[in-house]
Amino acid sequence: MPRILVVDDEPQIRRFLRISLGANGYEATEAETAGTGIEALRGAAVDLVILDLGLPDMDGLEVITAIREFSPVPILVLSVRSDETDKVEALDRGANDYMVKPFGIGELMARLRAALRPRGDVENRPQALQAGGLRIDFARRVVTRDGVEVHLSRREYDLLYFLAASPDHVLTHKQILKALWGPAHAEDTAYLRVYINQLRQKLETDPSSPRLIVTEPGVGYRLRLDPA
Repeated sequence: MPRILVVDDEPQIRRFLRISLGANGYEATEAETAGTGIEALRGAAVDLVILDLGLPDMDGLEVITAIREFSPVPILVLSVRSDETDKVEALDRGANDYMVKPFGIGELMARLRAALRPRGDVENRPQALQAGGLRIDFARRVVTRDGVEVHLSRREYDLLYFLAASPDHVLTHKQILKALWGPAHAEDTAYLRVYINQLRQKLETDPSSPRLIVTEPGVGYRLRLDPA
């Protein structure tokens, strides 16, 4: 049973999450401050952290930084802050996903499952990835859509490969640009948009309404494993 640490100073939110998580097969532990949350994370095995940003003793963004100094545990931010700047900074600091309150429990559970899904590194990644009609053969560097091979440029393949390394995880513009084009291009979002559009033209059934490579407005992109 995966153990979820809920760090939130609102008792009613913690109670709601404890009941909902339990009903969906998770074990929930709770902390109402950043300090007790970090202490709990250091002291016990935790599979994922649900983190509020408005904590009484420390800003949640600083908590993400503090956690990343000693743990790679997935972090799902659950906050009333809806500003894109907060979303981007949380993800850039190391959060895996970001949801705004109020939230639907169905979507939260889907985000939890995605965050708990192993993120494949080069050695442990499966030989191929299937997302709807899209198939990526990592060993042969072959991409097919509905069984038909799709020709991608080297840069397009590298971008798709990077998104596929973290399926169902939102990746920020800055993370993608720094990884593929280097730190000097970390702000070149228009450049990235061109390549995303090129991929959509080749991979999406309807590029004007993408279901595979979806946009997180103002934040980045996500490759969906279930594009239905």
